[in-house]
Amino acid sequence: MTRTEEPTAGPHDDLAGLDAVAQAELVRRGDVSPAELVDAAIERIGRVDPELNAVVIPRFEGAMERARTDLGGGPLAGVPFLTKDLGCTVAGDPHTSGMRFLKEQGFVAPSDSSLSVRFREAGLVNLGFTNSPELGLVPTTEPVAHGATHNPWDPARTPGGSSGGSAAAVAAGLVPLAHASDGGGSIRIPASCCGLVGLKPSRGRVSSGPLGGELTRLLSVQLCVSRSVRDTAALLDIAAGPEPGDPVIAPTPARPYREEVGANPGRLRIGLMTAPPGGSQAAGAPVHPDCVAAAERAATLLEEAGHTVEPAHPAALAEEHLGMLFGIVWATNVSWGLGQWGRAFGREIGTDDVEPLTWALAEMGRAVSADQYLDTVTEMQTWARRMASWWHDGFDLLLTPTVADVPPVLGSFAPTADDPLAGFGRAAPFVPFTPPFNVTGQPAISVPVHWSDDGLPCGAQLVAAYGREDLLLRVASHLEEAAPWAGRRPPVHG
Repeated sequence: MTRTEEPTAGPHDDLAGLDAVAQAELVRRGDVSPAELVDAAIERIGRVDPELNAVVIPRFEGAMERARTDLGGGPLAGVPFLTKDLGCTVAGDPHTSGMRFLKEQGFVAPSDSSLSVRFREAGLVNLGFTNSPELGLVPTTEPVAHGATHNPWDPARTPGGSSGGSAAAVAAGLVPLAHASDGGGSIRIPASCCGLVGLKPSRGRVSSGPLGGELTRLLSVQLCVSRSVRDTAALLDIAAGPEPGDPVIAPTPARPYREEVGANPGRLRIGLMTAPPGGSQAAGAPVHPDCVAAAERAATLLEEAGHTVEPAHPAALAEEHLGMLFGIVWATNVSWGLGQWGRAFGREIGTDDVEPLTWALAEMGRAVSADQYLDTVTEMQTWARRMASWWHDGFDLLLTPTVADVPPVLGSFAPTADDPLAGFGRAAPFVPFTPPFNVTGQPAISVPVHWSDDGLPCGAQLVAAYGREDLLLRVASHLEEAAPWAGRRPPVHG
């Protein structure tokens, strides 16, 4: 189904092939009930998910009860949905953040996150929680707590991470869209690996309240993975906007994001970069030809639409210290996070409670002084200002591959017996293009414009100036129209 088609299927025909906007329209027209949509999604999960292991905390009984109630007139009322088991809590439901420790403790979220409230008020029906690596630390989804999630395009391969469970579920047609979060690429990476749309919004666009902190977790933002640009726009309209007390607030959009889908972006000047940034740990490492082809395919489509595309990128990307700065913040967040969980349970979390990588990063974080941390954050912010100038000096967008390789086989990022950081070190060459924009807070989107000869999806990433999700949605929707991807289905599908 393309983004412009209206739902014409009968009430039970191929619901798995309809996006969320189409399913919501069926409900509004009375062609199908929310209970029918939810029941069909539960059936698909029961039939298909044993091959994927994407849904690790099912909440089917509660979902059916909710589907039979008055869901109100929300924009996505009655649409089945899944929530990533990281960050977005639902009061009274289990929450593990991919941690074996929390799973074994039987931890239940004491309160709703602001985002889960917005999802509920929009009429979405949460069917459960999707797999995530422990604390979302790696670009794959293979936690000890729940086991590996498999990519529906090739079950021997990773769906990416850390939103790999959500991406696998959406790509396989279990639900039309699912919650995801992104601290270094964790929306865009699995979107690329699973052939989906993945928008990382601007810092401050989506509140992390009431308990999360935009100033403490400055790299991470939340939204979704989806199969259509209009679904992403619809969910951004639901999720966007500040909550009382939010310290970082993105600029108010001129109009609803749904209205940007198909809108004319004007003639744009776009920089194309297909090699890893000079300042990244992957500088000089090869990029898989299919990943380069994804960016070049997008470039061709954009040139055919009248835009100017030329080899160019911000000079600040060549600065060599960014990886070190990112690593310091990443490690201190792990140390702080384990301390938070320890305080919640009244005891210290030890090496036997978490995976080897998590413990190694936490120890690195504990070695960082307060002065060093604040120096790091200050330098990241001044670097972001140097980056931002490129978008204000004549360029509208930066175009890159989303990742540097096709989806790796499961186990590629595993630690070794003598080096808990071995797999983490392999992550840097795989994802050189995504982390810089978590540092800057800019919006970036991955769109599935290319598939390898082996049938593996490869995304292209577009990056806009801070606050310009509107421009990304306009351009992504034109790419979707020029190279439709919604009709592609993986071998494992509902």
